[in-house]
Amino acid sequence: MPTLHQFDYLFAIGTIFAALDAWNIGANDVANSWATSVGSQSVTYLQAMTLGSIMEFSGALGVGARVADTIRTKVVNTSLFVKDPGMLMLGMVCAVTASSIYLTIATRIGLPVSTTHSIMGGVIGMGVAAVGVDGVQWVGTGSGVNAINAGVVQVFLAWIIAPGLSGAFASIIFLVTKYGVLLRQNPVWKAFFLVPVYFGITASLLTMLLLWKGGSYTITLTDPQVAGVIIGAGAGWALLISATLLPWLYRVVICNDWKLRWWHIPLGPLLLRRGEVTPPPGDADHSIKDYYEGHLTKEQLEARRAAESGDVEVVGQSATEKSTPAAETSDASETGEPSANPKHKSLVGPKPEGAWYTSAVLFWYVKWAILRGVDQDVVHLQNRKDILSGDVEELHAHAAHYDNKTEYMYSFLQVMTAATASFTHGANDISNAIGPYATIYQVWQSGAVPPKDKSEVPIWILVFGGACLVIGLWTYGYNIMKNLGNRITLHSPSRGFSMELGSAITVILATRLKLPISTTQCITGATVGVGLCSGTWRTINWRMVAWIYSGWIITLPSTAILSGCLFGIISSAPKWSSTA
Repeated sequence: MPTLHQFDYLFAIGTIFAALDAWNIGANDVANSWATSVGSQSVTYLQAMTLGSIMEFSGALGVGARVADTIRTKVVNTSLFVKDPGMLMLGMVCAVTASSIYLTIATRIGLPVSTTHSIMGGVIGMGVAAVGVDGVQWVGTGSGVNAINAGVVQVFLAWIIAPGLSGAFASIIFLVTKYGVLLRQNPVWKAFFLVPVYFGITASLLTMLLLWKGGSYTITLTDPQVAGVIIGAGAGWALLISATLLPWLYRVVICNDWKLRWWHIPLGPLLLRRGEVTPPPGDADHSIKDYYEGHLTKEQLEARRAAESGDVEVVGQSATEKSTPAAETSDASETGEPSANPKHKSLVGPKPEGAWYTSAVLFWYVKWAILRGVDQDVVHLQNRKDILSGDVEELHAHAAHYDNKTEYMYSFLQVMTAATASFTHGANDISNAIGPYATIYQVWQSGAVPPKDKSEVPIWILVFGGACLVIGLWTYGYNIMKNLGNRITLHSPSRGFSMELGSAITVILATRLKLPISTTQCITGATVGVGLCSGTWRTINWRMVAWIYSGWIITLPSTAILSGCLFGIISSAPKWSSTA
């Protein structure tokens, strides 16, 4: 039996809005992990949502158990609520309510925001309303990193640290790839040597997260042993990739073996014993996807637009022919709405004829409810022209096109880096919803403020938060994802991989240093950093970047004001009492 049984209604309200907050984290934040993979066409949107659901839930359940104290104790001095724990319970309910309401509005209008700073704003607002300005920890104690890894100052520093670090890491990775592989002669062969190295680095990073952050398990290794495990895991994974994936890629990319499928990868070296490749039948779909399809170079775009304006002197025959694939995108941009994409096969399909209660129509409604959120052509939506996108074609025309077969090899890397980023997101950002909710539950259950060193999160709360996050991703994640990816700069597998790995390095480094940064800020900074590696600022949609940055700035004060007002009104409301 709960100790504070009289506050059952607060626990119920907190449960509802914690679920809404976790839903919004899935709908708003998870796009950061997969928008680049979908935008570069390394995976389809359905594949991204399926993998994202698995990795987010795994990260939340496996590593998210040690984050409940982060939001609660590093912003407001909870010891001030010891005499009246019910007020702390009310305060956390107000904080999570304000955060979820703000995130719902931001998600609806397509504004990628920091869910971390949203809940921090809610806690700050209720803290000021409950215990005053002095009750809020504005700056951490001590010096160095300890002074900035706690308190409100960390939010403002994150606006600079997160995008700056991730942009720097992503730029370094892409420049190494660009000058070490993409611009070299025979770039495919160069990629054969570098791709396993990147796979090993990514595996080491994921191992770092599991060992440094921990979860519902205890790490008893010494520092040298931890370093050995990290290096060993990366080296082992790189060797496994070299023995399995590389022979498969050799047959597919170099030998054009059109009969091989992904499930042949475990055969590894045995694939090298296959004989000569027979010519494919005419209807065989064996070609490697064109990752630059629909994206024109600067010369091709100028030629097409000259043809449209009747300037025949500028038009070259080859440029005119190459510009044909972008015709549909151009038509969509002129009208501001996406044209029908014949390559997109609807999962839901058209609504059948008949009354609503017939089996066929009812089955269609079930499919619509379950699959509508993933039955979206996100890549096509990113090409839609509006006030934020500007001239997307002109933006993409300033970015170089690299060898398509080499890009194909990096698409496998991008899937792994996106999955790693998604896992780290589930491990870190699920705390934004379950941290305050765990406090609500603990106060309601025990009737006391939980001590800082004993903040165990029940497994059912982790499952609850992870499930709501996955539902949000599955049902409404496309609304944010359509504003990311190609609407900021041109994406391709080599670029997207660099963005995701740079962002993941930043998140894991921040986890080690206990710096609360936002995955939204990390992937935005990484995207801008890689875009600038083209050598010109014209490859970046600065209008969209400013839109995203404005969302970061207004998040904390918006949720703080809403949370503070809610707490002030409720706690100070007159109470009816009968004198009869």
